[in-house]
Amino acid sequence: MNILSLFVRHGTEKYPHAHEELLGYYADRLSSARIDCVIIDNALPEGTRDKQADGTWLLGGSNACWEFSAWERALETFRLDLTRYDFVHFVTSAYRQLYTAYIERIGMPLLANLLGRDVMLGHIDSYSDPVDFLGCRSQAWLRSCFLFGPPATLRRLGSIVGLRNPGVWFSGNAAAPFRDDAPLSREMQAHIVGWLTGRETTWHSRFDLTPETLPFFEAKAFAILNEHALSQRLIGQGTSLVDATWLSALSRRASSVNASSLIDWRAQLRERAPYL
Repeated sequence: MNILSLFVRHGTEKYPHAHEELLGYYADRLSSARIDCVIIDNALPEGTRDKQADGTWLLGGSNACWEFSAWERALETFRLDLTRYDFVHFVTSAYRQLYTAYIERIGMPLLANLLGRDVMLGHIDSYSDPVDFLGCRSQAWLRSCFLFGPPATLRRLGSIVGLRNPGVWFSGNAAAPFRDDAPLSREMQAHIVGWLTGRETTWHSRFDLTPETLPFFEAKAFAILNEHALSQRLIGQGTSLVDATWLSALSRRASSVNASSLIDWRAQLRERAPYL
């Protein structure tokens, strides 16, 4: 099995050992795979392109859309090589934050069950109730910090960046940070604000929303919107979102996974509950 690893960071001050730990994960869980590593550092000049002594590529990123524009840079850089890989691994330096048990469940047997299938594998998060987003009712998404997908699925998707214009979304006012005509419901706005500031289940780097922190809020919120849009676009093209915890439990019961095994995300979340 051949895997292209696209690891995004913003310098090494925060999560300084994240890539080293990722290599440890590969050695432990994916030891029989050939893994080509690319680090995209959004703190480096965008034109940076260096091959390290160990074969790892180091690219600079624009940070325009955080991890999504970084992944876009890498996918474009290695576009002609993608057919050599069975999976692309999308991972960020913060992948070990919050709930992480699903990561250790992703190993060679799990990926082998998905070879040749139109899927994206990771951890499915969801709101308790549907929200309105981009003119659709939406509720679930794959956490973008640790995802596996095949090149064929990515070619159908087009750009990994779904949203590019933050001006469509934000008001410039910390007291009411989203535009009145932004294409997401009040409920989704409240979820995002609550997640980042600690009014709901807290993000690992919570902060108070003030005029001084508003630029950071907008950048992080825009990444969240791109994360949700990615899953929405995948669902729209018929790609199955696959929860790693659910698939791990299924794989222990069945010798193989076929297309009919890849059930709706709601059923996956119900069936994974005893294993979280």
